Parts: sequence; C-alpha cells; structure tokens
Amino acid sequence: MDKEHTCCVTGHRNIPADKIQYVQIQLRQELLQAIQSGYTHFISGFAAGVDLIFAGIVADLKREYPITLEAAIPYPGRMDTPDKAFQYLLKKCDTVKVHTDRYSKSCYMVRNHYMVGCSALVIAVHDGRKSGGTAATIRYANRMGCTLREIKL
Repeated sequence: MDKEHTCCVTGHRNIPADKIQYVQIQLRQELLQAIQSGYTHFISGFAAGVDLIFAGIVADLKREYPITLEAAIPYPGRMDTPDKAFQYLLKKCDTVKVHTDRYSKSCYMVRNHYMVGCSALVIAVHDGRKSGGTAATIRYANRMGCTLREIKL
C-alpha cells in the first residue's frame, strides 16, 4: 500500500432513510472515478452508515478490479459487534488493523488520523455540521493536503 494510490472514507453513521440510495450511488461513482484515476487500496473505518456502505461497494468492485479493502478498527471490542453486515464485510477485507488497545474517547480520532495519513484521497459524506468526527476528519484531511471529494447530504 502506498499513499498515492490509497483512498479512505469519512461520513456520518446515521444516514436518513431517504438519502441511503443517493449515498450508495454517489459513493459508487466516486469509487469508480478513483479506480479510473489509479487508486487501488481503500480504507474504511467500519462504523455503521457511510463506512459500511463504502466497504460494501469496494467489496463488490473487488470482483471486477484489482483493488484491496482495509478495515481500520478503532478498538478491539468493535470486532465483537453482532452486526451481520460488519462481520460479512470484515471477511472481505485484505487487511484488518486495530488502532488502539481499548476503547477511549480518542480511539476514533486515532483511527481517523491513521486513515487520512495513509491516503491521498478522502471521500467525505457530510451534512455540513461543523462539529463531530466527520467534520474533524475533513479538517484534518485538508491540513494534511489530501484531495477531498465531498458528497453533500
């Protein structure tokens, strides 16, 4: 994995039901464009919502393109979720990395900084909020000089 060919995602956990299909379509378009531009490694934080939608699309696209999927897990206990989509997609990953030893308030920030630090491209699904993890990750991606593609909710 090299940074210039790596893309990660950030976005909200709770997507309004009437926006899910829109997010799926937009993410798929962004991912296809990224693949066409030479991106081959994709990192998802594996949170509910945008992260798992992104991971699902990448897993699907792996059948057609020589790309890889990485799960960036914030803390070990997250792996124990009974969420069937999470467990199914985790098995589709080429790499799984856990970023802290245990849950803490900062474990998601540690994970997000890792993803951005490894990526040249960040795809953000954002509703415009100025606070929260997605907004903080967008600000960090801008500070790190990443290309940012934003899907507005």
